[in-house]
Amino acid sequence: MRRLTPYLLALPSWMWLAIFLVVPLAAMASVSLQTGNVIDGFVMTFSVSNYSNAISGYSTQFARSLVYGGLATVAMLLIGYPVAYWIAFKGGSRKSMYLFLLLLPFFVSFVLRTIAWGFLLSDDGILFGTLKGWGLLPADFHVLATAFAVVAGLAYNWLPFMILPIYVSLERVDPRVVEAAHDLYATRGAAFRKVVLPLSLPGVFAGVLMTFVPATADPINAQVLGGTGNTMIGNIIQTEYLVNADYPTASALSFTLMAVLLVGIFIYARVLGTENVLEAAAR
Repeated sequence: MRRLTPYLLALPSWMWLAIFLVVPLAAMASVSLQTGNVIDGFVMTFSVSNYSNAISGYSTQFARSLVYGGLATVAMLLIGYPVAYWIAFKGGSRKSMYLFLLLLPFFVSFVLRTIAWGFLLSDDGILFGTLKGWGLLPADFHVLATAFAVVAGLAYNWLPFMILPIYVSLERVDPRVVEAAHDLYATRGAAFRKVVLPLSLPGVFAGVLMTFVPATADPINAQVLGGTGNTMIGNIIQTEYLVNADYPTASALSFTLMAVLLVGIFIYARVLGTENVLEAAAR
């Protein structure tokens, strides 16, 4: 019985994953190979052409999603790492308060935050409308319905998911290790490159995964901030599912997106060196 105890304890979580993850994925995989419509019904025909048609028909949206997600992830890393570093090493007794302020926007709905970001970036909004009124910006200046607006919205909405894992890794860095580097005549830059940065790689690895994947598949920011010229693949999947009721195409697009993201994640892990990340995390 003692041998079975760990498995029994894990059984509810495994059942949860099986019911709400494995079964829906299997159903979606089945639908992606079917043909038909909502009126006459869908029939399993093992139509692999659903995938080829989806890829060829929406290759632009796939590429745009990867580019926007990548740019947003880089922006979040450049912004989030200094913030996490400052909280970890300079936050002092107020670290909990800073983390709470960081998470405070999450008390508001994701959609409402994106709409609020749209109001802020609107042509006659609080920011640009005021600057235009002062004559600091031309009257035809606009940010909404541009790639910049979409990337900025993605970076804003997912930024805490980049900061928190990096903060956890930096929080585990022993200050005495950094002091030892200084004792060995290492400059601040050298100590950061040789000591702090390698030890924080597990957080960087986790932060990139937690932000790149949802940013690439996100349909809200492109719809609210990007307009018709900046449609991402998440918008296409949403339209195919909810508007056109073309479930096979939508399912094929979803699985293609998952496959592309998985390949990208494996390449990223290979380049970064997963073994080195695990060694740093163990230390």
